[in-house]
Amino acid sequence: MATEQEKNRYSDEELQEFKTLILEKIEVAKKSYDQLMDKLQADESRNSFNMLEEGANTQEQEEASQRAARQQDFIKKLQAALVRIENKTYGVCRVTGKLIPKGRLLAVPHATLSVEGKEIEQQRKSAK
Repeated sequence: MATEQEKNRYSDEELQEFKTLILEKIEVAKKSYDQLMDKLQADESRNSFNMLEEGANTQEQEEASQRAARQQDFIKKLQAALVRIENKTYGVCRVTGKLIPKGRLLAVPHATLSVEGKEIEQQRKSAK
């Protein structure tokens, strides 16, 4: 049996495992996003006459809005990972072409870079 480094892609069974994990993460992320949006809408509809409270509310709204944007970005990255699973390119580093270790993908299922690939990209950026 080939080791992870010798394989050029994950098996269909492994891809199914990743798909299940990603679908669960998308569900949780969407619930979190919906809760943030509900909070933002509720905060916008609430009137406040106290200037200090209004400033604090504005800051809370901005932070909630930023969290919602990050959550939305996370969902998009997870959905892109699902597309890579369907294309059977999931788990392949876009810089090195090698398989991203399974442990990394379990921790960061939307990863497109291995640690080695990430280091190469950072070196390229710092060389510019």
